[in-house]
Amino acid sequence: MADAAQTLGTSTFERMKAMILDGTLEPGMPLREKSFADRLGVSRTPVREAISQLVSEGFAERAPSGTPVVSSISLADIMEILHVRSLLECEAARKAAASNAKLDELLNLRAKTVDFLDGSRPNSEAHFALDVQLHLAIARRAGSRLLAELIESLKVKTRMYDQGSIPERFEPGCHEHLAIIDAIVDGAPENAAEAMRLHLKKVRESIISHINHPF
Repeated sequence: MADAAQTLGTSTFERMKAMILDGTLEPGMPLREKSFADRLGVSRTPVREAISQLVSEGFAERAPSGTPVVSSISLADIMEILHVRSLLECEAARKAAASNAKLDELLNLRAKTVDFLDGSRPNSEAHFALDVQLHLAIARRAGSRLLAELIESLKVKTRMYDQGSIPERFEPGCHEHLAIIDAIVDGAPENAAEAMRLHLKKVRESIISHINHPF
């Protein structure tokens, strides 16, 4: 029974987290136990556990009244996140290019990226999933589980900000990913680090542009 309850709490957390990431639950929205228990068809206990985990992982926060609400990510927050990501991921790309590990995973992700460019455009969820897979594959190739965990956490926070709302980044982003992969495959550490730096710089610029020209 305990395992079942834990599984239900975990699945409830994942469902609520997904709703935050895709924008269904907007920043500042109250997270009330009864409302979400009814909405998700579960009891209040797994919802309570899910909300507690959302708060602990930064997806939600306590309002002054004590009510848990969906976290807001400011432009200053996202700029800081992207700065830290650049520090971590440029080093990860550099180490990945110097690694002797097999290239199978990266080559597979490269093929999927090319398929995205050549075929019909994927939905935002499929695109984001591939984006996460690539950045984590690079971190793992760099040989650090902690680095991979940090990068994944920061990428999720980036997702909380843009929620796939900058579609014009799709094609340029894919080409930037290919440049990173190719530098790693070629065993060129500095080129890989520079390609990653440029990619994250473009992400930063697109977010700033989107804020200044939202339509």
